[in-house]
Amino acid sequence: MTETEIGRGKRGRRAYSFDDIAVVPSRRTRDPEEVSVGWQIDAYHFDIPVMGAPMDSVISPDTAIGLGRLGALPVLDLEGLWTRYEDPMPLLAEIASLDPALATPRMQAIYAEPIKPELITERLRELRAAGVTVAGALSPQRTQQYWKTVVDAGVDLFVIRGTTVSAEHVSGRAEPLNLTRFIYELDVPVIVGGAATHPAALHLMRTGAAGVLVGFGGGAAHTTRTTLGIHAPMATAVADVAEARRDYLDESGGRYVHVIADGGVGTSGDVVKAIACGADAVMLGAALARATDAPGRGYHWGPEAHHQQLPRGERIALGGQASLQEILLGPGRQADGTTNIVGALRRAMATTGYSDVKEFQRVEVVVAPYADR
Repeated sequence: MTETEIGRGKRGRRAYSFDDIAVVPSRRTRDPEEVSVGWQIDAYHFDIPVMGAPMDSVISPDTAIGLGRLGALPVLDLEGLWTRYEDPMPLLAEIASLDPALATPRMQAIYAEPIKPELITERLRELRAAGVTVAGALSPQRTQQYWKTVVDAGVDLFVIRGTTVSAEHVSGRAEPLNLTRFIYELDVPVIVGGAATHPAALHLMRTGAAGVLVGFGGGAAHTTRTTLGIHAPMATAVADVAEARRDYLDESGGRYVHVIADGGVGTSGDVVKAIACGADAVMLGAALARATDAPGRGYHWGPEAHHQQLPRGERIALGGQASLQEILLGPGRQADGTTNIVGALRRAMATTGYSDVKEFQRVEVVVAPYADR
């Protein structure tokens, strides 16, 4: 890829966000009702290529069950309020009502409550009793402490999610999580990330992960670029990791690792372009936090917003626009890509002539920066 000279001593390659690219129509079209948008990871099949992000503003046990019944894969944050408090509903209401100037310190105080292993077990039991696929997320820092509780509770898919996750973490203070050994010894499929480059993703794939999350600081509630100066434009990141998947497929003799876009996927158009760049599925945060039945009550935040030493996110106001069902499956009532996300994906695939998600990854794209009206 051509590099750009930033100055005499530094060069950088051009990277693209989803806003910088567009999908190109082809000579063939299809009926949207004949398009398949399902995907499968390990033994688990889902009707739509959507994961609910493990954030307290997005996923509660009730919304996890609702999303599962709509055909998505919800992921419960096992370090969130639902595993710290028996009844976090009053605290969720308080967070939604906080003055913006007081939001971060108050959230830091609320999330200082210790995680309770018995609540991890209880929340996952609620999901299993409802008959939906059970997925829970821990950060790499907490995985060694709570993984056995999670597995014993009967989780179907284990998600290790952080701002960035590497297969080689160097620390002189504590023994780091050995992902290769951990995944090998675990009896459940593991999805791990974020990663944003070809080398990082390839290393994660070599640990035996079933899926890799792609993204770094690109979510609506992140301030990672402002606080750390680090950012990975998502179109380029997804395309790079998809190429790592292709290389690993050859290297491993046919083992396919799923690529999930996690960050910067706020509208149906972003979902379309994420899959066009090579993603098998997308993880939605802000897009689902807009739901009238989301636990954030019109607000959205991630774990970075209440970090005890260095917050790298914030609570943002989104407002409740539609139900989870309307946001995912319609009917759409806005023309801004925030409702009937799956219907828009179907129509984009039909308009370009592709019949399933894996085929659509081959669609032609162009660089066409979008000028907001």
